[in-house]
Amino acid sequence: MKKSLFSKPLISYIIGIFLIIFATGAVISQLTSEYIILFSVLIIEFIVLIIMLLHVFEKYVKPIKAATKTVDKLVKGNYRARIHHPEIGSVGELSRKINILARNLSELSFQEEMQEKQLVTVIDNTQSGLVLIDEKGYVHLVNRKFISMFGKNPRDYVGYLYYDVLENERIHQTVQQTFLYEKTVKTSITQTKELEKKYIEIVGAPIFNEKKMLKGAVLVFYDITELKKLEIMRKDFVANVSHELKTPITSIKGFAETLLDGAAKEQETREKFLAIIFEESKRLNLLIDDLLTLSKLEKDEFRLHVTEVNAAELLRDIIPMFKQRAENKQIQLSVNVEQGLSMKVDADRFKQVIINLLANAISYTPEHGEITVTMDETDQSIHVSVADTGIGIPQDALPRIFERFYRVDKTRSRNTGGTGLGLAIVKHIMEVHGGKITVDSELNKGTTFHVYFPKA
Repeated sequence: MKKSLFSKPLISYIIGIFLIIFATGAVISQLTSEYIILFSVLIIEFIVLIIMLLHVFEKYVKPIKAATKTVDKLVKGNYRARIHHPEIGSVGELSRKINILARNLSELSFQEEMQEKQLVTVIDNTQSGLVLIDEKGYVHLVNRKFISMFGKNPRDYVGYLYYDVLENERIHQTVQQTFLYEKTVKTSITQTKELEKKYIEIVGAPIFNEKKMLKGAVLVFYDITELKKLEIMRKDFVANVSHELKTPITSIKGFAETLLDGAAKEQETREKFLAIIFEESKRLNLLIDDLLTLSKLEKDEFRLHVTEVNAAELLRDIIPMFKQRAENKQIQLSVNVEQGLSMKVDADRFKQVIINLLANAISYTPEHGEITVTMDETDQSIHVSVADTGIGIPQDALPRIFERFYRVDKTRSRNTGGTGLGLAIVKHIMEVHGGKITVDSELNKGTTFHVYFPKA
């Protein structure tokens, strides 16, 4: 008997599988619906969580990040940075405080910048040279006046050791003594710049911090050239006045004593000695008159008697006074005057200027020489020049010829009968008129003086 293709065990196995599949499908179906619900709940919770996180980020994290960036900008010096997230609560209060801090820092920065500019302006425009040195000897600051005194560029000084860039040994000693003794030290130096001697006083002052510890030194450089010149001029003036007065007084005294000793009995000797005494007294009188004129011109209360005058007529009044003197030395005196020139001037002082210049020209021009007086007009002034073909003036003496009693050739100058004050008087008269005087000269070829009287 043949067995069936599908035996019972196999059928039972297949049926079992179908039952398991069915049961499993039912379970899976049940589980799937529950997973869908769970997944949906999770999705909803995730969305809610994201919304909450976004809310927290927008309300707390983002403002704090903005505050952090703003603070970073403030730390870097950008005091215009602000927080533009209006919030309430603690974060909002923090934002407002940071904005207030930024405004305060901005105002402080502006004030410091203004003060720094003002300080730099004051330092750069002060009439004394300034150098700031730290406790290690490095230069931190130099001002404009110092640069004008010693040249170079601020970059050539700042950041370098003082003894590497300041060449004068006296400056080194001043710095060293300031640090050593921790007190103000004074000294002076001289320097020659463009053939002119400069006198500079140096004051070194120590710098202390709040704990009285030495932190550096400041050097102040005073240009005392003008004061030194005035001091030298005063000394020379006293010495020169004494010398100039002593010479005629000695002559007068000597010849008077000789006459008293019996020389007066001889008519020829008496007349000769009396003539010498008379000439010396005239010279003495001229010297005193010039000194009084200078003294009067230098007084603060001195006033010019200014009137409207015809400049050409004034000059024509002066020339005849010198015609005879020029002819006696066979000097050709020429006058070139532009007609119709008028100006406001003190007529007597104007004449005094021209008289002094012409007197010098005749005195220092040898025989057969030439003197030319020219008067013309510029936009702002009346120009008068007195040119001669005389002995001239050395170039190194030109800056000093307007000093009182200065003589290029003392023996020759004294023999001409001058007091040594003529050009000093001329210069003062031009100064009180608001004009100026210049000179061009070449040794053994001649000299030309130019005076400029303002029209008004």
